[in-house]
Amino acid sequence: MSRGSIGDATLAQDLLDVLDSLSGVHPGFRPAHAKGLMCSGSFTPAPEAATLTRAPHATRPSTPVTVRFSDGTGVPTIADNDPASSGPRGCAIRFHLGEHEHTDVIAHSFDGFPARTGEEFARFLRAVGEAGAGKPEALGAFLASHPNAKRFVETPKPIPTSFVREAYFAATAFAFTNADGTRRNGRFRIRPEGGTEYLSDDAARARSASFLVDEIAARLKTEPARLVVSVQLAEAGDDVTDASTTWPASRAEVPFGTITLTARVDDQVPERRKIIFDPAPRVDGIDSAGDPLTAIRSDVYLLSGRRRRAALGDDVR
Repeated sequence: MSRGSIGDATLAQDLLDVLDSLSGVHPGFRPAHAKGLMCSGSFTPAPEAATLTRAPHATRPSTPVTVRFSDGTGVPTIADNDPASSGPRGCAIRFHLGEHEHTDVIAHSFDGFPARTGEEFARFLRAVGEAGAGKPEALGAFLASHPNAKRFVETPKPIPTSFVREAYFAATAFAFTNADGTRRNGRFRIRPEGGTEYLSDDAARARSASFLVDEIAARLKTEPARLVVSVQLAEAGDDVTDASTTWPASRAEVPFGTITLTARVDDQVPERRKIIFDPAPRVDGIDSAGDPLTAIRSDVYLLSGRRRRAALGDDVR
């Protein structure tokens, strides 16, 4: 599947530069969510999925998936029990629809994004950097005028007992179109079948620096792990173009399906090392709902992914 820039290349480079300034440049690693692991498994759609979208994975009996879980920050050596690793964690899902054909869902462990646009996100990241350099007033001023960013920063983010005992939320909304042409807007939600489970601060400090990475491998050797995917539907008055806003919990959710993970896999084999996850769905039946972050995030992922491939000596086309 070919993929090119769809947003503002200058802004994408600016965002990549500011991400680099926060965590440093680590050749061969992602500039955010640098530390992670991949698992393989399958997606089984819920019966309701086909009423929402005509996308292939909503109508087939099952679709192979690759899922990457990750800690927050762009530091590849961050400890899994470091509080910064929860700021927030990531879950990226690739649905393998055919040879060179796929669609992705990218989510993180916080319901909301700290900014409405790419430009605003760059300002937020710069304020975070200034705070880290001993100028907390810069971040304070930004948060004072951006309440959703303030909520993002100040909401507690406990450390989970496992990557598969955490809930994940796709930041941007999508437009779902079914076979009859009915179009509805919604956001993906990914939750553990067994429910979320978190550690106390003391319990987290007692864990090893790689306990989440180690836990997945041990867990999947004995039993599969399941994540339940749903779509929270927007109603009249819900802003589908602002990822920094959350919709009321009373909004209906349509069951979309279940991801069953069966093995941790080597993310350094060529076909996985080359994966560049894409915030834009690029599949018939699921489109952007118009959030400007979708395009710019896609461009940043592509730009950083090509840089990562080049550093690893992979084909960068």
